Amino acid sequence: MKNNLVIQIFLAFIVAIVLGAIVGPGIKIVQPLGDLFLRLIMFIIVPLVLSSLVVGVASTGDLKKLGQLSVKTVGYYLLTTAIAISIGLFIGSVFSPGEGLDIPVSAEQQVESKEAPGIIDTLLNIVPTNPIASLVEGNMLQIIFFAIFLGLGITMLGGNGKVVYSFFEQMAEVMYKITGIVMRFAPVGVFGLVAPTVGEYGLSVLLPLLKVILALAIGCFIHAIIVYSISVKAFGKMSPITFFKGIAPAIFVAFSTSSSAGTLPVTIKCTEENLKIPREISSFVLPLGATINMNGTALYLGVCALFVAQFFGIDLTFTQQVTVVLTATLASIGTAGVPSAGLIMLTMVMTSVGLPLEGIALLAGVDRILDMIRTTVNVMGDAAAAVVVSGNEKNDEDHTQKNDQTSITA
Repeated sequence: MKNNLVIQIFLAFIVAIVLGAIVGPGIKIVQPLGDLFLRLIMFIIVPLVLSSLVVGVASTGDLKKLGQLSVKTVGYYLLTTAIAISIGLFIGSVFSPGEGLDIPVSAEQQVESKEAPGIIDTLLNIVPTNPIASLVEGNMLQIIFFAIFLGLGITMLGGNGKVVYSFFEQMAEVMYKITGIVMRFAPVGVFGLVAPTVGEYGLSVLLPLLKVILALAIGCFIHAIIVYSISVKAFGKMSPITFFKGIAPAIFVAFSTSSSAGTLPVTIKCTEENLKIPREISSFVLPLGATINMNGTALYLGVCALFVAQFFGIDLTFTQQVTVVLTATLASIGTAGVPSAGLIMLTMVMTSVGLPLEGIALLAGVDRILDMIRTTVNVMGDAAAAVVVSGNEKNDEDHTQKNDQTSITA
């Protein structure tokens, strides 16, 4: 059944590309199918994240263990984000996507830059003044904050919090069942999302910026094959083939929807059912990753920063490139809960090294294509983190058990 779903999504993806290229803009008639799938996905995100994260936090039963889990998860996300943007800068310097281009920027393409929020404002905005309003608005960082504290409260109550824990546990189970129902519609939804995109853009808009698309695609491929493969093999003790095969449905959905949060229900389903990641790990690591982990976006920032610099004939020094790495790594968390996060991150990076903000408009025509590529890597990174953290937790437990046995023997 699982393999059939992967095959169905893949076939829908191929058919969408072929029909989109043949029919052209007229294929937009099937877009309501994609919009319906997106609405179905979005409709389950908030209750799924809230219930699964509450259960994930409360099920640890140990505040110290929860703290260690948080440090490992965020540490892994920051490290792989820094590696991703370094790969992006390297690929950008090798491909030189911005050299020799002459792309006029029309008034319609002008992108208004938005001021990035300060560190203090970003931290304050994580704390909801009204948790119910956060749930209604779908503010993921505030929902995560609320869910974590609910889980902590249940843990501190011990046996007295069993009824509340049971409610969220059953709610999570219900949401997993609904996710399974929604996933049956995935092949039709993927077709409805991909075909109009291919039909609208075609080759005419892709050719001038083909080097940017290729540079990002190759950079993302390298990051996925090298960084994620090594991570899951070395720390998660899992075959990279098993890993990529297990998250294949999530990869196709991520590419189609261009949304890490929108793909979250599928990512959770794939990691738990296909990769056998314990629910207490997946329900904590994945919702957090869908919000703050942006490996693909960080890589995109590296490529785009060099693209803009090359287009305007600006040479970035080594110090400026290090600044790009640091800024993008911090921005991946700092702008997580802000609308148009990708645009704000690009604005922050370009401002930090003095690049013209007009360069953002150059990428506007193909941003949808770039977004599909970078989101796919973001989702892969979330799943890889779940495997790595799960493997690390298991190693720690084995080490503790050995020490206990040694103490008893002594």
